[in-house]
Amino acid sequence: MTAKFSKIILFVFLILSQWIVAQTKVSGIVLDKSKQPIPFANVVFKKSNIGVVANEDGRFYIESPQKHSVLIISSAGYSEREIILENSVVYNLKAILNEAESLNEVVIFTGKTSKKNNPALDILRKIWERKRKNGLYQFNQYQFEKYEKVEFDMNTIDSAFMKNKIFKGMEFVFKHVDTSKVTGKTYLPIFINESLSDVFGDNRQKKVKEKLKANKTSGFEGNQQILSFIKDLYTDYSIYNNYLTFFDKSFTSPLSRTGIDVYNYVLRDSAYIDNKKCYNILFYPRRKNELTFKGDFWVNDTTFAIKKINMAVTKSANINWIKDIYIEQEFEVVNDSVFLLTKDYMMSDFALNKKEDSKGVYGKRTTLYRNHEFNKEKPLAFYKEEVNFIDNDVYKKSEEYWHENRFEKLNKDEAGVYKMLDTLQTVKKFKQMYSLVSILGSGYVEFKNFDYGPIFSSLGFNEVEGVRLRVGGRTYFGPNDPWRIQAFTAYGLKDQQLKYGFSGKWMVDKKNRLILSGGNRRDIEQIGASLTTTNDVMGRSFASSALFTTGNNGKLTNINLTTFSVEIEPVKNLIFQAGISHRTLASASPTFSLDYYTDASRMATQSEVKQSEANIQIEFMPKRKTIGYGVERDVVDNPYSRFFVNYSHGFKGVLNSDFKYDKLQLYYKQPFIIGPLGRTNITMELGKTFGTIPLGLMSVIPGNQTYFIIENTFNNLNFYEFLSDQYATLKWDHNFNGRIFSRIPFMRKLNWREIIGIRAVYGTISEENRLINASGLAYNAPENVYWEYSAGIGNIFKVFRIDFSWRGSYLNTPDANKFAIKGAFGFHF
Repeated sequence: MTAKFSKIILFVFLILSQWIVAQTKVSGIVLDKSKQPIPFANVVFKKSNIGVVANEDGRFYIESPQKHSVLIISSAGYSEREIILENSVVYNLKAILNEAESLNEVVIFTGKTSKKNNPALDILRKIWERKRKNGLYQFNQYQFEKYEKVEFDMNTIDSAFMKNKIFKGMEFVFKHVDTSKVTGKTYLPIFINESLSDVFGDNRQKKVKEKLKANKTSGFEGNQQILSFIKDLYTDYSIYNNYLTFFDKSFTSPLSRTGIDVYNYVLRDSAYIDNKKCYNILFYPRRKNELTFKGDFWVNDTTFAIKKINMAVTKSANINWIKDIYIEQEFEVVNDSVFLLTKDYMMSDFALNKKEDSKGVYGKRTTLYRNHEFNKEKPLAFYKEEVNFIDNDVYKKSEEYWHENRFEKLNKDEAGVYKMLDTLQTVKKFKQMYSLVSILGSGYVEFKNFDYGPIFSSLGFNEVEGVRLRVGGRTYFGPNDPWRIQAFTAYGLKDQQLKYGFSGKWMVDKKNRLILSGGNRRDIEQIGASLTTTNDVMGRSFASSALFTTGNNGKLTNINLTTFSVEIEPVKNLIFQAGISHRTLASASPTFSLDYYTDASRMATQSEVKQSEANIQIEFMPKRKTIGYGVERDVVDNPYSRFFVNYSHGFKGVLNSDFKYDKLQLYYKQPFIIGPLGRTNITMELGKTFGTIPLGLMSVIPGNQTYFIIENTFNNLNFYEFLSDQYATLKWDHNFNGRIFSRIPFMRKLNWREIIGIRAVYGTISEENRLINASGLAYNAPENVYWEYSAGIGNIFKVFRIDFSWRGSYLNTPDANKFAIKGAFGFHF
């Protein structure tokens, strides 16, 4: 889970909003005579078309704006039961059904359904045949208007919660309590956002463009950031796809071609809807703990297009922090045969655990579509994504504009949420709470136009500095600042040396993100912690600042680095950068040397490296999503490819620079979501240095002497165990997301996730570079391919991962680390 999402979740717990009592509300559980839950029972109000399907635990909630006095409950193999409702609101009803007494009440499909002679599967196969001929797929081009409303609510509100001292002075928010039509729980709306857009698509070019016309939130600052985050949280999807990705997890769609292997299907009913005959098919999972849904859909009998679908994620699904996901889609018939999506509703219940009475946060998105037009071709340039464009007028539309252009009016209570949240921002106690949440989310303590931090880097330890203390900060006027200045200073209690760094960035041209940057840093660093190097002045290696490490971590370097660069992004996610730098490197420890020979006779040595360098780099990250429009942006935690190439030229004689060389580096990372099998990441790095260079400029194969998992390092290597001047690495890891453990009965409830991986590197060192080495460090290159493999368990207690890693080659190297255990903490769905 991203830091921004953690911030929103915590923030949601702090605010609150009216109790609206519908005419009839009932919640409860359906049981058999032995008091065992009956899953997926039908619950309807008598003489109405309002009904729901109980969940896999037999629980249900149903409501209606009309008055109803009788509830009918039925299930396959049980006698139907009518329950008299004495009150308009009934909670925790226990409905006990008896087994069917007559043969005509027994149905064919119970439990696991047959894959043979099942009429529901015959209909499903026809849906597969027609799915690319239905809806928007029938047209070359399409366009429509879109209205979207997103709301976050604190749920399961009771009197004890309202009396908590934390809300003293903010009691007015409890005037805005409501009840969920899906779960029957009370909730307080705490955030609301509305947007209006025009959407254009070209099926031949496979292009889609959305133009935002208006956006309105509850008044909190950072509207664009919150909106962008929500857009990623609730990504667009098509119910016809084989797999639906929510919260970084791939769920099997009930309309998937692989659905018959993971779902039970029952043809339950048929009826005319909007003068079209439709079949009703019920679906529920064959096994627990898999990423599946339960629910039902109505499908037309001739076009086999979906008319309506309701589905909820099963509670046993291996997904963290989310108790419920409920999806509802409605389609309207156009021109007698075209079924178009007109309403999409999705609700998620974020909670620390999945207990029925646990408190949590609802995230609700309602999307409406209208005014469809077809086959109006646009030039290809129309679909080009703008690099860095923001129209602030979009966020300043009047109340009159919204009143005229909303697809549906806000009810009285939704309108009241805006006023309540704006009022809440004036409450001193709320401001204090919000500041605390912001500190935990960003790592910075916010003052007026200055942020102190990051606070999580305040303390470190290594053998040279001992305990390391660090303070720093940055300018901050808002998320879209065109310029930023950052600085830090650090002090080692053991070496009693002061270190510092400062940098500045200025976005000269917003449209193409033309950025000038530069800075200087004097610090102690573990060089070689990453193969693909950067000249980030404020960056620092985790290897030299971790609190706990294994083995000797004294091979540290004093570095004095000065840089200047120019960066431009002419095409979305394609970045070009050119820069110059000058660095001075010297050993920071008496037990570590960077010495090199300066003459052919190998008699004279030099211990300090002075080097001037120019570099050009290209970075391409297709499908990357960013938040903000300023000189610094946040990246949404979403899998995307990354391609990086860097060419560097070292000058000799410029500012007393010592070496002339050329260096070429390439980095490529490709993630894959493989349906229900989880996610794979493949990473490749290539590099070669042309020319003679000393130890300080060599490519060090990055080891990992910490107790933590660090990306792009080798878990069983120590620092400086392998060096090279040309190298090739390949890393592969795969997370099964619990696919295997879910098939093992005694491990199923743990919701652990399996991770495996292999990492390999090949490298060589030229004879010239070996000959100038005077450091005393043995030059070893992985000429016979070094490799290691690992197996790990993730999602331990939902937040911990542990990896076990084994060395696959170079087993007889002195002090070889043949086995390693690494861990990591993180919040993941």
